[in-house]
Amino acid sequence: MDDLFFGALISGVIGSRLWYVAFSDDLAGYLSDPFRIIATWEGGLAIQGGLLLGFLYSYFWVKKRKIDFLRIADGAVPTIMIAQALGRWGNFANQEAFGRVVDPSFYAGWPTWLANHMLIGGSYREPTFLYESMGNILGYFIIIYLYKRFTQVKRGDMVYAYLMWYGVLRFFVEGLRSDSLMFMGLRSAQLVSIAFVLIGVLGTLGLFRKLYPRKQPILLFDFDGTIMDTEPAVLATYEKLYHNHGLGHLINEESKKTLMGPPLKEIFIQHFDESQIDDLVNDYRKINLELHASLVKPFEGAKEVLTSLKAQGYRLGIVSSKHSDSIEYALDMFNMKDLFEVIIGLNHVVEHKPHKEAILKACEALGVGHDALIYVGDTVVDVKSATNIGAYCVAYISNEDRYEAIQALKPNKTIRSWSEFEAILKEDVEWTRTTI
Repeated sequence: MDDLFFGALISGVIGSRLWYVAFSDDLAGYLSDPFRIIATWEGGLAIQGGLLLGFLYSYFWVKKRKIDFLRIADGAVPTIMIAQALGRWGNFANQEAFGRVVDPSFYAGWPTWLANHMLIGGSYREPTFLYESMGNILGYFIIIYLYKRFTQVKRGDMVYAYLMWYGVLRFFVEGLRSDSLMFMGLRSAQLVSIAFVLIGVLGTLGLFRKLYPRKQPILLFDFDGTIMDTEPAVLATYEKLYHNHGLGHLINEESKKTLMGPPLKEIFIQHFDESQIDDLVNDYRKINLELHASLVKPFEGAKEVLTSLKAQGYRLGIVSSKHSDSIEYALDMFNMKDLFEVIIGLNHVVEHKPHKEAILKACEALGVGHDALIYVGDTVVDVKSATNIGAYCVAYISNEDRYEAIQALKPNKTIRSWSEFEAILKEDVEWTRTTI
């Protein structure tokens, strides 16, 4: 975001200057003396040109990194109104962006310092800079705290709301100004404002979503407890391993509730010396694989639903804290391996879940960004993983003992059966964690 911000800032300054020069009544003078074009210290910046070039820079920057432009823009664009509100006070300091001549009585009751500074060229001028500054602040709070909170906004709606609000505000304020840039006898800022409003209205009405339909979300799944019912095998493995080391009494009904989800090393470090951990992990995996044939099976409906999704063109992957060879072994048992384009296991990452590294690696392997992503898992760790990457979170409740802890983290959806999953995909929402 720092890289994007500074690139957009520099582009914005350049765009603001070029826009001012292009519509200045002294264009010929600038062209005859090009050095004057970069002489911004002489004054002359136009925010609309800065917005356009800043937008263009940002669009190509995020596209190169496989980030959805509108998702970034929805977060950033409304805050531009605060920047614009502050910038208008620079106009006040420079005695520019002022309006018509007004009678001194206009400023009766106003702060003296403000009224005195609006005495320009021997006449008091209407403070159009202030109208726009206050209007921008009002617009920011309406968009962020009312529009966003009380409507189900879709991707791009925050940008469109900004364009409509700022377009209308600038159109009317510009009509009051005495120092507007002109184009063919018309105020250039008003022409651009009309374009802003039209784009905003059409976008809010959904025209652009119809012209450019959303792509299907990427579907990533946890493995243990989500695709495969491995809990009996996992618990039996712990019981046998702990029994072999004389610690079988530590595996009871209460402790079993904590064994699903965390990586092996995180479990073992609680009861064993650190020097034993690697050997314990190897022993665990050996015992677990031996138990797969008798204790591991897909959850009811999992294979059928995943096969259907694959046929519909969805791209599927697995992100798990289990080693990938164990995952592949279990999938091969039930002829399910070909359903998944990517399998990221514990052996592929430095940081395990809930760190976002594993999900990012899956997206990189698929050649996609993570702006339209659903992550499905059955533990608190999985919900936190989805949250950390900003993915739409579906919690699969395969063990009721974990329900309350999972619900406390507010996943986007909770299901208890694989048959419920396809219905979720038909909803008209954005596939991100913050979707309401």
